[in-house]
Amino acid sequence: MKKINIIYWIVTGLILALMLWSAIGSFMDNPQGAKMMADLGYKPYVIQFLAVAKILGIIAILVPGFPRLKEWAYAGFAFDMIGATYSMYASKFPVSQWAPMFIFLALLALSYIYYHKKLKASSTKDATV
Repeated sequence: MKKINIIYWIVTGLILALMLWSAIGSFMDNPQGAKMMADLGYKPYVIQFLAVAKILGIIAILVPGFPRLKEWAYAGFAFDMIGATYSMYASKFPVSQWAPMFIFLALLALSYIYYHKKLKASSTKDATV
């Protein structure tokens, strides 16, 4: 159980830090970010919408309980990253700009897998007590 918790919190901490960094950057005046969104074909208001959704997802994953809400947060993060990756690919961005997203998707998948391992381990522990 200890190993599962350690892996879960390390991987989840990394992915949540990435999402928080992305959300905070969306609220700052960033000409490069605005240009990139324009190059992808998105309107500027989409940046703030996604930032708020990321912050709500971070809260959902960190708050204890609410397993269904956590599932939705994980799904939202996956849709966000897959959508960003595909948007960059479809907009003919160089591979060097969108390929690293697969690392972040792998971290998200690990966090999700270890979330379920953690749930299963804690329910097994509760059943033996």
